[in-house]
Amino acid sequence: MAGDAPMSASDVYSNLPSMSDTQATPIPEQEPGHAPASTDAEALTQVQAELAELRAKSAELADQFLRAKAEAENARRRAEDEISKARKFAVESFAESLLPVTDSLEAGLTIKDATPEQIREGAQATLRQLNAALERNKVIAINPAAGTRFDPHQHQAISVVPAEQEANTVVSVLQKGYTIAERVLRPALVTVAAPK
Repeated sequence: MAGDAPMSASDVYSNLPSMSDTQATPIPEQEPGHAPASTDAEALTQVQAELAELRAKSAELADQFLRAKAEAENARRRAEDEISKARKFAVESFAESLLPVTDSLEAGLTIKDATPEQIREGAQATLRQLNAALERNKVIAINPAAGTRFDPHQHQAISVVPAEQEANTVVSVLQKGYTIAERVLRPALVTVAAPK
């Protein structure tokens, strides 16, 4: 600049902005253990490999879950089928055990000139067959003897009668009861001794 007076060094320094007026751009420092750009690519490759491995494990676990769920569903269906078959065949077995009773009754009805004694013997034989069929299928009679303690779970009191025995004991059975597999089908109808 031609007409300007030369600037002294103090003039140059006074025209420079002070450090407090400017923001310093920091020079990025490398963190300890941080690799240069070439190892960043290696780290990225390693992370991508780990991600692929985790995705494969996730897919494997999802597949195992679906298989376990399908197996549980199949087991449930098999159990339902087995229960259904058990019910069906239990009824079939019970019906099969009653067929000889039916045969005996039909045979008794074909005899035209049966005596009362023959009819009685035939009825007793048929009753034995029926009782045997019921017992095979776990149907057991409830027929308490006189003097047995009244059990409201197995007996139904029809009346309370005066008797020469302990109170709340069975005096007589009006109708047998029955259980099946220890569950009451029908309580025995009984008379019970009255308190004295």
